[in-house]
Amino acid sequence: MKKILIANRGEIAIRVMMTAQKMGIKTVAVYSTADRNAPHVKFADEAICIGEPPSNQSYLRGDKIIEVAKQLSVDGIHPGYGFLSENAGFAELCEQNNITFIGPRSKAIKIMGSKLAAKEAVKAYDIPMVPGIDEAITDVSKAKVIAKKIGFPILIKASAGGGGKGMRVVEKESELESQMNRAISEATSAFGDGSVFIEKYVTSPRHIEIQVMADSHGNILHFFERECSIQRRHQKVIEEAPSSVLTPELRKKMGEAAIKVAKSCDYLGAGTVEFLLDADHNFYFLEMNTRLQVEHPVSELIAGVDLVELQILVARGEALSLKQDDLKINGHALELRVYAEDPLNDFLPSVGHLDVYKLPTGDGIRVDNGFEENMDVPIYYDPMLSKLITYGKTRDEAIQLMIKAINNYHVEGVQTTLSFGKYVCEHEAFRSGNFDTHFVKNYYSPEALKEETEKEAKIAALIAVKQYIENQKLLRIPN
Repeated sequence: MKKILIANRGEIAIRVMMTAQKMGIKTVAVYSTADRNAPHVKFADEAICIGEPPSNQSYLRGDKIIEVAKQLSVDGIHPGYGFLSENAGFAELCEQNNITFIGPRSKAIKIMGSKLAAKEAVKAYDIPMVPGIDEAITDVSKAKVIAKKIGFPILIKASAGGGGKGMRVVEKESELESQMNRAISEATSAFGDGSVFIEKYVTSPRHIEIQVMADSHGNILHFFERECSIQRRHQKVIEEAPSSVLTPELRKKMGEAAIKVAKSCDYLGAGTVEFLLDADHNFYFLEMNTRLQVEHPVSELIAGVDLVELQILVARGEALSLKQDDLKINGHALELRVYAEDPLNDFLPSVGHLDVYKLPTGDGIRVDNGFEENMDVPIYYDPMLSKLITYGKTRDEAIQLMIKAINNYHVEGVQTTLSFGKYVCEHEAFRSGNFDTHFVKNYYSPEALKEETEKEAKIAALIAVKQYIENQKLLRIPN
């Protein structure tokens, strides 16, 4: 594999390119007219414009990307995450054009892309699943019968869903009809597929996922777990590895279950198996993401591997040289997704011009970044600016380093989730490890964040005044 096209943008495009370049592989960037001056375009060996800013005219145009790949004699395409990364049709298109898709085969993408098909596939492997039904429904009266049988609260989920879309928690029967209609409507507009299913809603759950890697020689490894319970609108904001609540025995069980899930769909490459962990530490299979995850750096740091390098080696047909026993957890890593969003205004996107954009540096600090000072944050795409990652010998060390890194990350021109990240890292519930996916609902409010920020500003002002007085005293001391 001599040349790879990265069918993505921003920080993930640069992340993949860095590993490709380290391996002596040439890189091709694709970009929309809105990203003409983006860092990923400058970073690549070659770059080509594929269309107008809306992603359905550029980054989602699989046909155009294949055309460019053939034109530039590309051997492989890395899809990153989002856009075409879990598109079975695009994976097939690559296969038909003799270009290696650096990801799973289209069959596995199809199976795991449907939550119902995924449940069906793993059924034979005796993997625990949340009580519910294994068929898509649209009939409200049928849903009522099923819901009563399972017991409220229940969760309505879009079969083709992701990112919290088409998902509704229903506390009582009187809410079922309206919530089901909303879920179907949302699923239809987001995925073109309105099918939903019902399962028991697990109260106080933790969201734990296992990183897996499979080669074409029958080897499947897991790289331990990631704790992804700090979420807003069902989307992760802070992730860490390892989880503070898993015992070695539970970790082993969940790792083995994740490997079975990968086996169930003849998996190839990097994937993530997601589980819910209840208050009694019972775990349930949720879904499988058939791609590299946003939060993959925390797994890389604790396991001492480069997951993108392993993806490329596996795509080239090589066998994994590591064995499960070779892998050990070393230290603790934390990741904050730095979004251009306003935490004081319901996390709404805050697009604009980056008047100031200075990244933190230092030992144990990694920033997977996609922006530069004086750039505009475009309105057309996910508003993630970067991923801020810290690594320490212990969880406490990683948290303290994250607070320090946030303080040294300077952004002006847009609002970001940096202040929210600091709020979480300083909160007792997070520091103690005693939290679940309801952290934001239970502990966070714009008022609480505002109060914390004002308190810090007052302390900073008092320190400045004290320093000024000390300086004045020194100036008055005669020679």
